Amino acid sequence: MKKNILLIALLIALIYPLAQMFNILPQQGKLNLNINQPKIETKINEKRVVVSEESTIIDVVEKSLPSVVTVSIKPNRGVQGYVFDPFNPFSPFQQIPQDNTPQNIGSGFIVSADGLIITNKHVVSDTSAVYIVITNDNKEYEVKNIYRDPLNDLAILKIDAQNLKPLELGDSNNLKLGQLAIAIGTPLGEFRNTVTSGIISGLGRGITAGSPFEGFVERLDNVIQTDAAINPGNSGGPLLNSKGQVIGVNTAVASNGQNIGFAIPINVVKELLTQFKERGGSFARPYIGVRYKMIDKQTAILNEVPEGAFVVSVEENSPAFKAGIKAGDIITEFEGQRLTDTDDRTLAQLILKKKVGDTVTLKIWRNGKTITISLRLAELQE
Repeated sequence: MKKNILLIALLIALIYPLAQMFNILPQQGKLNLNINQPKIETKINEKRVVVSEESTIIDVVEKSLPSVVTVSIKPNRGVQGYVFDPFNPFSPFQQIPQDNTPQNIGSGFIVSADGLIITNKHVVSDTSAVYIVITNDNKEYEVKNIYRDPLNDLAILKIDAQNLKPLELGDSNNLKLGQLAIAIGTPLGEFRNTVTSGIISGLGRGITAGSPFEGFVERLDNVIQTDAAINPGNSGGPLLNSKGQVIGVNTAVASNGQNIGFAIPINVVKELLTQFKERGGSFARPYIGVRYKMIDKQTAILNEVPEGAFVVSVEENSPAFKAGIKAGDIITEFEGQRLTDTDDRTLAQLILKKKVGDTVTLKIWRNGKTITISLRLAELQE
């Protein structure tokens, strides 16, 4: 009998540590056999994360689609039209048929209930063409006015419409790497309302956009990089955050890479809209009529000339022409502000802060001498 008791005690001593190890001790009269509980909780948490992200994207898309538009081009009858491919700036233009058939070429989004649309400048670069905006409910509107930003690849389109649903504009200064990014547009000019998603992959990037066939290739700095799929036709469409706010304007994709797209920060668009409103909702843009190249400090020192805007050519009958500005002049000051190659001190940027009809004073360096010239800003006719 004593031997049996000792044997039972020995078995208990061996089994109890094992029971603790595998968490199968009785709880309230029942064995706890939930050995894999941590793994099950992990799977549940993973499922919750997936469902949450999926729901967020669905909510953003449902909220935003009524505000995203397709931009089509209808060349004037008898005029041969071309569309520039911003995703490969050095490729030939794509030819548009002469039969006056509209062709989808880009995307855009509504920013005011009375018909202001944001898109890329390169989408509406053909000044001889008629452009059509197609809304999500398949209504077509002819574009009445176009304001092309001379400093960025942006344009404001105006259509005759009311009670449109504008998208909410976010703040691109507070973006974080890795946050959710959603792109909506008409890739390849064919697949309307296409949605892609990814993350913010990079900030403060510099890219080249524009058209060498139009005489310029412009540098865009401080753009947003994303791995959300962006293709030709997405240009001008919105890049959205998880709240459905626009954080960028899709503008280009790296031609020699995959999942590398770029968008102009929405704060640049907000500045453009502010300028537009300050002009009383007018598309009138002041100009002086010169083509120029900024001379930076290093170039100025090497060539023993001042910093400023080197005048390449002067447009005939322009304000600059009438004021006596000549090719080869260097404009060093505009209204008392010295010109530099920084973003807010270039000649174009300072002119944009003025209104058509304003009289301005410029300092010109010519053949080693500085002269002062006054001129009246005229309206740029496109």
